[in-house]
Amino acid sequence: MADMLGTPSGPRGLRALLDGGDLVVAPGAYDALSARLVEAAGFPCVYMTGFGTAASMLGRPDVGLLTATEMVDNARRITGTVEVPVVADADTGYGNPVNVVRTVREYERAGVAGIHLEDQVMPKRCGHLTGKVVVPRSDMVAKVRAAVEARTDPDFVLIARTDARAVEGLDAALDRAAAYLDAGADVLFVEAPESEDEIARVARRFAGVPLLFNWAEGGRTPPVPLARLAELGFRIVIFPVGALLAAASGVRAFLDVLRREGTPASMLPEMPAFAEFVDFLGMPEVRSMEERFR
Repeated sequence: MADMLGTPSGPRGLRALLDGGDLVVAPGAYDALSARLVEAAGFPCVYMTGFGTAASMLGRPDVGLLTATEMVDNARRITGTVEVPVVADADTGYGNPVNVVRTVREYERAGVAGIHLEDQVMPKRCGHLTGKVVVPRSDMVAKVRAAVEARTDPDFVLIARTDARAVEGLDAALDRAAAYLDAGADVLFVEAPESEDEIARVARRFAGVPLLFNWAEGGRTPPVPLARLAELGFRIVIFPVGALLAAASGVRAFLDVLRREGTPASMLPEMPAFAEFVDFLGMPEVRSMEERFR
């Protein structure tokens, strides 16, 4: 399949984006509907957020409560809804290198274009929460090597994430990222640098290497303009929780009006019209199929 711009979806599509001249902006989606909204807004890539998946499925924080099966199932629903490439959070790989082999193959079967694996202990924490613990560097190197060997599509993008900045300092995090690159990672993800100088240090250390930047809304990393990130050499930027926070804000506002006023009538002009929203969900396509198969 191809997206509206003619770029192939799946791993080959993600590779094409990473090899292109533009910074790849991938807003976070936590379910199929939010992914569809990301695609409809014209973004070339969807990021399946682990934080948002935990919040939407369990109503709980991102502290390793979801299983590999639950995460892959959500990824499958998202890839079945959009035609642009999907990058998915695969947490720690859900175990040792043997578990990572299965994780990679399951995400591939789910249709995602790439995943990121992190070097936290299991259960993990959101990269912008305190209290993280990382595994020995050699353990993560083994996981990256296992992931490289496990993929059946050589275009499937493997993103190695290190959370060591908060635990061991930036120098150690950079050394870990270098080891993960040597182990075969396609893209590096140094999580939660805490200043613009640190962000620039990451970029200088890995000049010419595809880098992912986590523009975590309200997180520990300062907000940086996209133009500056492109100038530094980052290739993909994820916005993991903004859509989720916006949805929570909208639902709260709706419920507040309903509680105070008894009906949501005063909010209806601010909301999508019911018929318009049903059409967005694909009702014309359903009607067309009904007619075809009648």
